[in-house]
Amino acid sequence: MMTAGHDTLFFRIKDPMDVAKARREGMQMSMGLGFNQADATKIAVVISELGRNIVNYAGSGTITVIARSETNGKKYMRIIADDKGPGIPDVERVLAGGYTTSNGLGLGISGSKKLVDEFSIHSEVGKGTTVTAVKWLVK
Repeated sequence: MMTAGHDTLFFRIKDPMDVAKARREGMQMSMGLGFNQADATKIAVVISELGRNIVNYAGSGTITVIARSETNGKKYMRIIADDKGPGIPDVERVLAGGYTTSNGLGLGISGSKKLVDEFSIHSEVGKGTTVTAVKWLVK
């Protein structure tokens, strides 16, 4: 599908300050695309949760935030979190919620999935994890 335009933000994630910057700039981008405060906050939460997982489990990785306007007028935000960390041995269990290997609540990934319209996760033990989340602008 042809696209009318898009903007991309790319963040290297190594510490909580990187996560905060990605969250802040992603929220600003989503509001600039036309998302209301509530949905922009959902996008910011997803960026924050996925970034925090990168810091806590992989040590480093990247977050890419894409704002896209298609030629048919539809708009969306895509968040891609990628790391080369230990991977997730049981993705289904993580998606169900409540599973954690740290001291957290185990709601980061499952909660993020509930905040967006499309969500996919690909993880290989010993190779890393890529999470893609999409939130459509509904007017």
